[in-house]
Amino acid sequence: CAVLRGQGILPLRGNLDDAKSLRRLAGLATRMVHLAPPPTEGWSDPRTLALLRALRLRSLPQSVVYGSTSGVYGDCAGERVSEVRAVNPGTPRGQRRVDAEQQLRFFGRAPGTRVHGLRIPGIYAPDREGGTPRERLQRSTPVLQASDDVYTNHIHADDLARAAVLAVWRGKSLRPLHVSDDSDMMMGDYMDMAADLWQLPRPPRIS
Repeated sequence: CAVLRGQGILPLRGNLDDAKSLRRLAGLATRMVHLAPPPTEGWSDPRTLALLRALRLRSLPQSVVYGSTSGVYGDCAGERVSEVRAVNPGTPRGQRRVDAEQQLRFFGRAPGTRVHGLRIPGIYAPDREGGTPRERLQRSTPVLQASDDVYTNHIHADDLARAAVLAVWRGKSLRPLHVSDDSDMMMGDYMDMAADLWQLPRPPRIS
């Protein structure tokens, strides 16, 4: 909070697991970026529900950007996926994100409020805990052999931040958008590239 205040930002602390603590946001939030994950259990997202209920108490924000996940599509068997593909989550985690997206779509039907969803893959950044595969490479963690390998998708944290800011102002309401590096790599190839950049041994391949 002190860092935010030093930049002229007024922080208001709230707990998404405590609905009462969110009431102070009502009428204050004009544009919102919602990046908090759902709980780790269950099939729904009560955190997003609590936030949206608080915002409905007074005037609604002009725009809301939600950070979802590319995991809402489930297993696509290596096919390329566009934003018009139907969601088909294969895990409770993916289902919780779908539930949050559906809540926000309903919220976005209110006049004057734009709701835009970003479907995000793995996030990386050197200054982010676990934000690079370096430690995995140092442990020589194996990757799949080419015949069994799968595609991987990532985005740098700074690029994601830029996408979120742009979506606040330019995002089309009720339209999801993929935010991902412009790459087309299998996981093993990605790890090989990372190993070469760090001048570390390439990981072993297994079936």
